[in-house]
Amino acid sequence: MTPRKIVLALSCALAAQLAPARDNTAAGAHAAHYAATSRYYGQLVAGSSPKLAELTLFTTLMPKGADLHHHYSGAIYVETYLDWTEALGYCIYRATDPALKIEKFKVGTGKPTPLTDAQKAQCISVEQVRNDNGFYRELLTRWSDKDYGNHVHDQPPPDKQFFDTFGYFGAVSDYNYNLALKHLKARALDENLGYMETMLKGGPALYNVADYSPLLDQLPANATVEQVEEALIRSYTYLRTDAATQQSIEHYLQTHREAAAGVDDESFRLRFLSYVSRNSAASTVFSSLYTAFEAAVRGPELIVGVNIVGPENGIVAMRDYALHMRMFQFLKKQPRFKDVKLALHAGELVLGMVPPEGLRSHIREAVTVAGAERIGHGIDIAHEAGALELMAQMKQRPVAVEVNLSSNEFILGVKGDAHPVLLYARQGVPFVLSTDDAGVSRNNLSGEYMLYASRYKASYAELKRVAYNGVRYSFLPPQLKQEETARLDRRFAEFEARMAQVARGTR
Repeated sequence: MTPRKIVLALSCALAAQLAPARDNTAAGAHAAHYAATSRYYGQLVAGSSPKLAELTLFTTLMPKGADLHHHYSGAIYVETYLDWTEALGYCIYRATDPALKIEKFKVGTGKPTPLTDAQKAQCISVEQVRNDNGFYRELLTRWSDKDYGNHVHDQPPPDKQFFDTFGYFGAVSDYNYNLALKHLKARALDENLGYMETMLKGGPALYNVADYSPLLDQLPANATVEQVEEALIRSYTYLRTDAATQQSIEHYLQTHREAAAGVDDESFRLRFLSYVSRNSAASTVFSSLYTAFEAAVRGPELIVGVNIVGPENGIVAMRDYALHMRMFQFLKKQPRFKDVKLALHAGELVLGMVPPEGLRSHIREAVTVAGAERIGHGIDIAHEAGALELMAQMKQRPVAVEVNLSSNEFILGVKGDAHPVLLYARQGVPFVLSTDDAGVSRNNLSGEYMLYASRYKASYAELKRVAYNGVRYSFLPPQLKQEETARLDRRFAEFEARMAQVARGTR
């Protein structure tokens, strides 16, 4: 063997001997960083008064695996919507009653219903809004939850306040989806969030179509299982062969492709959930649900699941809830749709919002009839019939709960020990933390983690598990989940090394 080969062989042998040592050293350092971070975090949440400022910094810097319950239009802050209103050249007016008390603000476009002369007289530019601080502040409180609870003023019920906001800024929410999603991405990266599943647009629907609508809309209140099944089959057959419906699906997919262009990179990944609104006629709901399922099958690289949204205590939502779950069940039974993932809003109700019997079955039907893989909110679980057995099933399958602390507190008045997050934890039901509508709630995901940590004194291990649950219970395919998990591992290693320095007082 030549001297050069001998040197190379010795070098390789030495490297092989040193590699385990380096690996052990790295593992030891990581363990030390984890321990230091855990101790430091424990100091922040200890006692009756958590150190909220330091805890806010901690949760802002901490990696968050995913935001899985995220409504695009509700995520944009009012200030951004005003920028878009100005860019579009729209004006803002307020509709008034005879006493001239403000009822609501709207964005007026002149299309498709032109403004009346009286409305035009009150229609002002965004510049005028910003030059009138009183009007500007008032608008902020109508288009979001800002200042709702911290001073006395005329106000609607909290749930109405929350859901009404979407009608005020809705006319500009589609200003530029791609620009908006890049804006949301930048905000996500600022708080160390790597993955998001958002609801951009609902599946296209049919309205009042003579040959289609009566099939479901004219079902009797006491319709038999067979009658419902026949109506669903005939409706499904119609939609599959309707050229306009098929064209609308392709347009819907193209809208999502254009919206997502250039958003994904090595630091961030975005996917969509299609959805249906639950407070429309049965035929409209089913047509929108069908197109949502079709979009998930035709565009799985972008649309990873389907949801159902809207106030769950609405008259139609309560009346047709069981029928809606049957619709999901019917579509999931079709071979074409068997792999479509479901994350369903269910149990976003409290005692008094609806009669007690209205709290008995929504989560159960979403899990056992529709086949949901995730449940959004799940607040009324303690009132569900057979709640313990249901939670055991959710643990076993598993079915994760999307916990939205800020919106649950505002809309439903549920917070602290009244929130079922610890009930789910005690029963072994997995959960994730998410924002719901951060722009309306004027919060962010870091704030949700701070609320969870400060209110429930979760250990660092538990907090970290919740972060990883975001990836674990996402609807990404296995390979991409592995990639997101590896990226989260790297981010936590960097975060814990940094927190170890903070704990030592060196940063």
